[in-house]
Amino acid sequence: MGDSRLLQIASDVTEFDTPELHALVRDMKDTMHALDGAGLAAPQVGVSLRLVVFEVDGNDDPEVETIPFTVLINPEIIPQSDEMEEDWEGCLSVPGMHGLVPRFGSIRYRGVDQFGSRIERRVTGFHARVVQHEVDHLEGMLYPRRIADLRSFGFTEALFEESESDDEAAQ
Repeated sequence: MGDSRLLQIASDVTEFDTPELHALVRDMKDTMHALDGAGLAAPQVGVSLRLVVFEVDGNDDPEVETIPFTVLINPEIIPQSDEMEEDWEGCLSVPGMHGLVPRFGSIRYRGVDQFGSRIERRVTGFHARVVQHEVDHLEGMLYPRRIADLRSFGFTEALFEESESDDEAAQ
């Protein structure tokens, strides 16, 4: 946060299935995994292109939805209702912090992958949240700007310390 490149609107990708694009996707996937993130947008690695990657392995926690590794280029998001859901979000560009962010609970997204093949999915829940969060990066938007009440934004340890203390007391 503070890097001016994260505030710019990213450019469309116009060439697909190139060695450069494949290298960027590999780098983004490796970076996302190394930092234990659910998604990453090209502007977060200093490349102002409309490209995001995301993946969630739900095997470790049955309450976490598995999201297959996806490369989404030149994405478009279409809300499926006006209903918004608030939930906690963090971001690799805003390390150590979380905020309660409203997002559409159900969306359809479309775009293409790195080969130029069409992608179109209808998703809900965490999958919808991850896609909206990552696509915001392509619009120069960081999640703190979406927080309705800044009392619900702060350092992760401070925000969740109380609930951890409550859990320990219950044991």
